[in-house]
Amino acid sequence: MSPSPTPFDPGLPLADVPGAVERELRAFFERRLAEVDAIGAPVVTAALHLSDFVLSGGKRIRPLYGWAGFVGGGGLERSAEDPKRVLRAVSALELIQACALIHDDIIDSSDTRRGRPTVHRAVEAEHRARDMGGNAAEFGRNVAILAGDLALVWADDMWRESGVSPDALARAQDPWRGMRTEVLGGQLLDITLEATGDESIELANKVNRFKTAAYTIERPLHLGAAVAGAPAATIEAFRGYGRDIGIAFQLRDDLLGVFGDSAVTGKPAGDDLREGKRTVLLSLALEALDRSDPAAAAELRAGVGSATDPSEIDRLSSIIRVSGAVEGVEKQIAELTTSGLAHLEKAGVTGPVAETLRELAIRSTARRA
Repeated sequence: MSPSPTPFDPGLPLADVPGAVERELRAFFERRLAEVDAIGAPVVTAALHLSDFVLSGGKRIRPLYGWAGFVGGGGLERSAEDPKRVLRAVSALELIQACALIHDDIIDSSDTRRGRPTVHRAVEAEHRARDMGGNAAEFGRNVAILAGDLALVWADDMWRESGVSPDALARAQDPWRGMRTEVLGGQLLDITLEATGDESIELANKVNRFKTAAYTIERPLHLGAAVAGAPAATIEAFRGYGRDIGIAFQLRDDLLGVFGDSAVTGKPAGDDLREGKRTVLLSLALEALDRSDPAAAAELRAGVGSATDPSEIDRLSSIIRVSGAVEGVEKQIAELTTSGLAHLEKAGVTGPVAETLRELAIRSTARRA
């Protein structure tokens, strides 16, 4: 007689993690939507916008790395933690991302995300369709701000109520706290660089580290390994890998923000130029053009953050392309990918976990969207 199937496979393959995360998120939202119903219909509506945003797309890369950190940290062999509860805990990382993206879209006045209206634009459209009072754009922005705040609060709820042990939560407290501060701090750095027009490559790299790399790869790995009770050397190797691969991930994003296909990325082509993003790509281009073509450098400086016409954006993209900055960024991506993988080799991380992290590194740094 065959054994009864278990509801969760502790040896969950990488390819099955996103689907398992999706199920955890759907179950979480079902519980929370029932709870907020007692507060009032407008709260349910805002929570539904949040739920739709989280469940409508995304690669679930942060939970993937959280799960890899747990497995790679010996969680399945040495830990007493229930793997299903660990998966539920790392699924909370999607709510951290939802907070960051919803607020980022408001800050950038973005109209689309993943090929759909951003949350503030969706609420704005709903306001108009219902012929509600007041300013539709302001209402959409205000509801989206609160929906993003709700995502951050619910992330903490999902993490703490996941069922992992108090000892595991205590081990993971520092990376959990650090990650939330880092992503908000990185966003503050980002908007300040835009406002000041700062061209520092060092500061642009700090934005990459704290706005993206830390909460996308480094801290999820750290969290999973901490829950597993992994030794310090393994955690340091994961963090080194996460830092380097995470920055490479953002550098790839910088290239997509200028040269990406909107049909693939879900955002307008050249969006970073339109928004005035101060990226490593832009800093390298300006640095090179100051030496080789000062007139083109002046044109690029004047256009970033002010150009809106597609032909103007195309012109700025062309200036960046001929500057040699694209090749410089590609070189950095390759070097960071190599150094990130070297952290794993140095710490002796081998077997399926090393293969998984290598696959994730390649997928993250060579992606088209």
